[in-house]
Amino acid sequence: MAKVLVLYYSSYGHIVKMAEAEAEGARAAGAQVDIKRVPETAPPEVAKAAGFISDHAHPEAQVDDLVNYDAIIVGVPTRYGRMPSQMASFFDRTGGLWAKGALNGKVGGAFVSTASQHGGQETTLFSVITNLMHLGLIPVGLPYSFQGQMGVDEVKGGTPYGASTLAGGDGSRMPSATDLDGARFQGKHIAEIAAKLFG
Repeated sequence: MAKVLVLYYSSYGHIVKMAEAEAEGARAAGAQVDIKRVPETAPPEVAKAAGFISDHAHPEAQVDDLVNYDAIIVGVPTRYGRMPSQMASFFDRTGGLWAKGALNGKVGGAFVSTASQHGGQETTLFSVITNLMHLGLIPVGLPYSFQGQMGVDEVKGGTPYGASTLAGGDGSRMPSATDLDGARFQGKHIAEIAAKLFG
C-alpha cells in the first residue's frame, strides 16, 4: 500500500476541494492518504481582511512529515504565474531533507487554481514541479488518458502537467465536476505509480 500526502495551500477553499478530490482518487487506488496544509504566513489581520479561510479542515504539515510518504501531491493557487509565498516558504525550509537526499525517488505531482483561463496555470504547476525535482521526486502529471481535459465545450481546467481549476475573478466559481474528476484521476494515477515503485 502506497502512502500518499496531499499537501496544499488555499486562500479561499478552491484548492481544498481539489485536494480532497486528489485524495479520493489516491484512496481509490488503495493508498493510505493524508491531507495536510502548509502554514499561513500572511499576518492575521491581512488574512482576515482578505477573507482567507480560517476554519481549516486539515492539520498543518511539518517539513519532516514529507519523509513519511511514497508520494507527495502539492496543490496551490497561483500568484502572478507562480506558487504563493506560503508554499514557497514551506519548500524553503526543506534544505535539510535535500542535503540528505531524503526525498529522492519519491513520486510527486501538482495541481493548481487560477482566477482566469489564462492565469498562469502551467507556469504555476512548473514552479511546484521545479521544487519537487530539486528535492529528487519523480513528477507525474495528468495524462491525456483523462479525456475530460479535451475539448472546448465548457470552461474547465486540466493540463498535462497537473489537474487544475478556475476560480473566477471574484472567487465565485468552485471546481466543476470535470475539474474534480481530473484531480481524482491524477491522485489515482500517482498512487498507482507509487504502489508499483514502493508496494
